Amino acid sequence: MEPAEIVQHSGGVVGASWLMIVLPLLGSVILLLAGRRSDRWGHLLGVGMSLASFVVAVLVFLDLLGLGDDQRRRLVELYDFIPGPAFDVKMGLLLDPLSISFALLITGVGSLIHIYSIGYMAHDPDRRRFFAYLNLFIAAMLLLVLADNYLGLYVGWEGVGLASYLLIGFWQHKPTAAAAAKKAFIVNRVGDMGLALGVFVIFTTFGTVAYGPVFAAAPQASQGTLTLIGLALLLGACGKSAQLPLQSWLLDAMEGPTPVSALIHAATMVTAGVYLVVRSGAIFEGAPTAQLVVTIVGVATLLAGAIIGTAKDDIKKALAGSTMSQIGYMMLAAGLGPVGYAFAIAHLIAHGFFKASMFLGAGSVMHAMNDEVDMRKYGGLASVMKITWITFGLGYLAIIGFPLLSGYWTKDGIIETAMEHNAILGWLAVVGAGITGFYMSRVFFMTFHGTRRWDKDAHPHESPAVMTWPLIILSIGSVFGGAFLIVGNRFMQFLAPAVGLPEELPTFHPFSVPGLTTLALVAAGVVFAWMRYGRAAVPEVAPRGSFVTVFARRDLYGDALNEALFMRPGQWLTRLAVFFDNRGVDGVVNGLAALVGGTSGRLRRVQTGFVRSYALSIFFGAALLVGAWFVVGNL
Repeated sequence: MEPAEIVQHSGGVVGASWLMIVLPLLGSVILLLAGRRSDRWGHLLGVGMSLASFVVAVLVFLDLLGLGDDQRRRLVELYDFIPGPAFDVKMGLLLDPLSISFALLITGVGSLIHIYSIGYMAHDPDRRRFFAYLNLFIAAMLLLVLADNYLGLYVGWEGVGLASYLLIGFWQHKPTAAAAAKKAFIVNRVGDMGLALGVFVIFTTFGTVAYGPVFAAAPQASQGTLTLIGLALLLGACGKSAQLPLQSWLLDAMEGPTPVSALIHAATMVTAGVYLVVRSGAIFEGAPTAQLVVTIVGVATLLAGAIIGTAKDDIKKALAGSTMSQIGYMMLAAGLGPVGYAFAIAHLIAHGFFKASMFLGAGSVMHAMNDEVDMRKYGGLASVMKITWITFGLGYLAIIGFPLLSGYWTKDGIIETAMEHNAILGWLAVVGAGITGFYMSRVFFMTFHGTRRWDKDAHPHESPAVMTWPLIILSIGSVFGGAFLIVGNRFMQFLAPAVGLPEELPTFHPFSVPGLTTLALVAAGVVFAWMRYGRAAVPEVAPRGSFVTVFARRDLYGDALNEALFMRPGQWLTRLAVFFDNRGVDGVVNGLAALVGGTSGRLRRVQTGFVRSYALSIFFGAALLVGAWFVVGNL
């Protein structure tokens, strides 16, 4: 089944869908302009605007749900963005099952993170500014997923980059936070160049950047052109979604406040790349080479993130490695064509629930442990933080693929689909699932079980209700979300008007060889983690470990590689440019100035001011002229 035609629409709830973007954007503008005057109520305005955007998203979703499949792609035209004879871009919103699924996730989980932040940031003097940035982030992400053309997506894409820079570096008084924000900004600029190149080639090839005409004309374009576009778009996706080779910013981004980590790593920024690939499915389906590269990048990243997660003692960085790995699963599915799109987005939504639950749970632990992030100083917290323990535990069980929880349905669906597509990719994904069982169990056991390793001044306690209620709501999605989406191919059929349906609907086989192998490896990982970290004493100082351990602790030497290939050569080029500028350009300018100055200084000595000197000069000049005339006359 092919995607449905796009129908122009301007009235009703769908016609007012622009409020989803405008409301949080207005909240951000008010909070930034009001300044300190809004300190008392700024956080409430930020939460209210995010919740209002969520309400609009729900109403639009219900309106689309009441339409037939062939009517569920609605275009809302807003204004002429760039009017011109050759390059004419109309800004509009595309409301279809794919975009509204993202909108619900962004505003729903984003609103819960806003509410949680009321308690988490209660004592921060700049809380009002923090909520302004959160609102800006939500607005930019919504523009990214709702725009009906690549240029609108690009504007939202850059807005997300700006907001993430502001949020990661929110505590800019910390040098590590400032450096992390700059690193995220620079690395993402590399990916953004790929996206920009892709948009340029799209316009050159199709004469437009609007989704409808581009996707309709894609089958007539050459495979080489589509491959170039696909690889350029993939580069952009790798930057935003922290996929190899542009993943180095992700773990450093943990320097931002924990709600930022949840927002970036669960529901918004890192999912943008997956959205871009799935939305551009018509392009990738015409470029098998680009599709293959997408799957390879996904598998490599899911393994790399899992390996990194096994060696981190910082709870937030361990979860960040997990995010990198889970986005790898989504990217793998997105490269498998129509049958993989639904699994990619379903896992993305399930991940939004359980990863937000775990990140906010980590923030709850930090809140109780004087902002300590080292899991070697945790242990035994289950007895004093029962709500956090239960909600974090449900997220943990969901992500490792415990039977019948969210990850079991979505991640195993990706593994089965990959296995049918390419056995090597499928078995590598199975290995990644086994590693996930180990490193996530390690995080859970080191934090909530085993002996108490608290600092003397630590007095852990449960977080206030404004922080625990979002955890409870998210944990419900962690338990039931996957089954709701996957059983009966419900979500695949819902997405069909936007991405199409495969020729044959997949059937979930819980007792297949890959499925049983996955469960066995996950169980082995859990047991090994319990033996090492749950039952045995956790060392206060991390042992040096083998080469593999050091390799994982240093993020697979990603930073070292970037420094060797780009930073240090860049420094030498900078020094060479400075040398050329100082000795070359400045040398010529300064030398010319010295020549003029020296010559004028010497000539100035002739001007003595004495009449007799001038008369003598005139005499000698006249004698020279007479002599020259005499010589010329005798030639």
